[in-house]
Amino acid sequence: MLGFHPINHGMLSRTSILQPRTSSVLSTELRNWDKRNNGFGLFRAFVHTFTQNRRVQDPNDLTTLMKEDGVSVCSQMWIENFREPGKTVTNLSDYLRKFELWVLAYQKVAADETGAYVSRSSITRATLEDLLALRNAVLDNRFKWGARLEFFIKSPRDKTDYESLSKRKIRAIMTTTQPAPFQDRIVQEVLFLVLEPVYEARFSEKSFAFRPGRTAHTVLRVIRRSFAGYLWYIKGDLSTVLDGMKVGLIISALMRDVRDKKVIDLIKAALTTPVITSKVDEPKKKKRRKYQKKRVLAEDEPKPDPYWLVSFFGFAPEEAEKVPSWGHCGILSPLLANVCLDELDRWMEGKIKEFYRPSKSDVIWNSPEGEIEQGNTSWPEFVPTSGPDKTRKIDFIRYGGHILIGVRGPRADAATLRKQLIEFCDQKYMLKLDNESLPIEHITKGIMFLDHVLCRRVVYPTLRYTATGGKIISEKGVGTLLSLTASLKQFIRQLRKLGFLKGDRDPDPQPCFRMFHATQAHTNAQMNKLLSTMVEWYRYADNRKKIVNFCSYIIRGSLAKLYAAKYKLRSRAKVYKISTRTLSRPLKDKKGQSPEYHNLLRMGLVESIDGLQYTRMSLVPETDYSPFPVGWRPDHEKALLEYIWLDDSRTLEEQRKCIREQGLISPQDYISMLVWNYKRNAIPMDKLSSIITPEKNKLLCSLDESGDDQRNTGKVDTEESSHAAQM
Repeated sequence: MLGFHPINHGMLSRTSILQPRTSSVLSTELRNWDKRNNGFGLFRAFVHTFTQNRRVQDPNDLTTLMKEDGVSVCSQMWIENFREPGKTVTNLSDYLRKFELWVLAYQKVAADETGAYVSRSSITRATLEDLLALRNAVLDNRFKWGARLEFFIKSPRDKTDYESLSKRKIRAIMTTTQPAPFQDRIVQEVLFLVLEPVYEARFSEKSFAFRPGRTAHTVLRVIRRSFAGYLWYIKGDLSTVLDGMKVGLIISALMRDVRDKKVIDLIKAALTTPVITSKVDEPKKKKRRKYQKKRVLAEDEPKPDPYWLVSFFGFAPEEAEKVPSWGHCGILSPLLANVCLDELDRWMEGKIKEFYRPSKSDVIWNSPEGEIEQGNTSWPEFVPTSGPDKTRKIDFIRYGGHILIGVRGPRADAATLRKQLIEFCDQKYMLKLDNESLPIEHITKGIMFLDHVLCRRVVYPTLRYTATGGKIISEKGVGTLLSLTASLKQFIRQLRKLGFLKGDRDPDPQPCFRMFHATQAHTNAQMNKLLSTMVEWYRYADNRKKIVNFCSYIIRGSLAKLYAAKYKLRSRAKVYKISTRTLSRPLKDKKGQSPEYHNLLRMGLVESIDGLQYTRMSLVPETDYSPFPVGWRPDHEKALLEYIWLDDSRTLEEQRKCIREQGLISPQDYISMLVWNYKRNAIPMDKLSSIITPEKNKLLCSLDESGDDQRNTGKVDTEESSHAAQM
C-alpha cells in the first residue's frame, strides 16, 4: 500500500517536476484516477512523467554516445571511401563527433603507453568523462597542441600533481624536450583513423611504404615479377622531403581530396605550432661505478624491447631507416608524406604511358595498352634482352623517399626521364636534385635496393620445338634471368655496427657481452628468435641459404666466446666440446648434483635449453619463388572490394538473371522472392510492380500451354491477392 498524502490538481500543476508538454498527460491520468485505487493512478502518472523526461537525450551522456563499436564505424568509413574513391570528402567532422572513435583511439594509445590492452568495459567513467571533454575541446576549437601543464586527459602512468609543482620544475618542463602529451597522441590517432581510409582508396599502386599490407617484401616480389626486362635503372633518394616540407604544400596536397575545415585547421595547427626543444649539450663522461643497482620496473611500466628485437631493428635497410616526423603530427606524418609524394606517383604513371612503345616482335608488352603481359618476366622464366626491335617501356616503384625506375630501351630514354624528374621535383617540392643524386646504372653493375642486389645473368638456352612435318628443331637462344640476392657486404657491415663481428675480408665473431648476465637458456632463446626473423627477412633472396647460414655461424661464434669468458673455459673449442655444436647442453652444473643433464631436466632441477637453429645449411629453408599475381592487392583491400561488389544491387540482379536463365528457379518462386524482398524494404513498390507484371504474364502463358490454366490461374490469382493483402 502506498502512503500518498492527499494533494490536489493545483498543487501538482505548480510543481517544478512537471513540464508543460507533460501536464496534459498527467491531467488525463488524474481524471481517470479513482479514489479507491489507493494512489496507484497517481504513482502511474509520476512514473509516466519521469519516463517522458528521461527520453530527452543529453548530448554528453556517455550511455547514448557509445551505442556502436569503434571498429564497425571504421569499417563503414573504409567501405564508403572504397565505394567512391574519386569523391571529394566533406563530412569528416561528423566522424570526429563519434565518441566511439575516441574510445578506440584511447585504447590504442593506452596500449602503447602501458604495454597492455585496455578493454572497453575496463575504462573507468572518470576516464570517459575526460575523453569526452577532450573531444568537445577539439570540436569547439579549444584544444591546443603541445600543452604541457593543462590537460583534458592524462596518461594512466602520469601521477604528477601539476598544481603543486615548484617554479623550477615548471620552468624545466616548459623549456626542455618532452615526449608528446598523451592527449595529443589521442587526437593524432583519431585523425589517422579518419584520414587513412580516405587516402588508401586514392593512393597509387606504385607506393609501398607507410601503408597497411604493403611491405618491403611486397616491393621485392614486384621487382622480381616486373623488372626482369629492364636494362637501365635510376635510383633516387628523395628522403630529404621526409625531413619536412612547407606547410602550404602539405595543406594544398590535403585539400585536393579533403574539404573539411575542422580537419584541415587541426592539421595546420599541428604543423605550425612550434615544438619546444632544449639545446643539445655535449654529453659528459660519467665515472664508472663499482656497483650499479638493478633497476626494477614499476607495475604499470611496459617492458623494454627484447634484445633480439633491438638487434633486428639494427638491420633496417637504408630505405627504411628514416620515418618522417613533422611538428606535432606524430603518427600522421608518414601519411602526410605519402599524400604529398602521391603527386610524384601520379606523374610517373603518366610518364609510363608516355614512354611506352610496343613492338610486335617482342614476346612481352606487345599490346597497345601495355598492361596485359603475353610473357612472364619473373624468375626463372626466359626473358629476351633489349634491342632495337624490342618494346620500349619504363616502370616505377617508390618506397618512402626512395624511388627505383627501370628503363627498357636506350640510355637516352633514361637520361630524358631523369631530366624531367629533376624539373618536376624542383617545381613541385622545391627540391634541388642533380645527376649525381639520380645516377643511371646498368643492370650488369648490380642495383642495390632494400639490401638486395638486382643483377642479370645472360643465358643461352636451347629452344626445342616441333616444325611442320613433325620435325624437331633445336636452336640456341639468348635471354636474361633476373637475380635478386642479399648483399653479403651490407650484411657484414650491419653485423659490425651491432658489435657481432670485426673485420671485412676475414670477419671474426665478437662476444655478445650484452647478454652476459642472462642464463644460457634465455640467451639461446633470444638468438633463435633473431635467426628466425633473419630467415623471414631474406625469404625472397636467391642466396637465402648462404646468408642465413653465415649469420648462424657468426652468432654461434659470438655466443661461444661469450660463454668461454663467462664460465672461464678459455676457448670456443672447449665450449663446443661441452655444449655441442648447437650449444644446447649446460655449461655449468650445480654443486652436489649429477652431471647428467637429461636426469636433471627430468627432475625439474635445470632449465630446458634450446639449441641454436640453422647450424647447417641444409636446415635453412629454400627461397620462396611463389609467383606474384598481376594486379595484386592486399588482403584487406580484396575483402573490401568483394564486399562492395556483392553489396551492389546490379550484382544481385545479374545473379538472379543468371539463375532464372539456367532454370534453377521457377517464375512463381521468383514472384514470391520479390514480394519477400519488398517486405524487407529491399526493393521499392514501383520496381516490384514493373518486374512482377511481365513475370506474371510469362507464368500464365506457360500454364495455358500445359492445359491446366483454369486451376493454376486461380491459384496464382489467389496467391497474388494474398500478397497484395499483406502489402
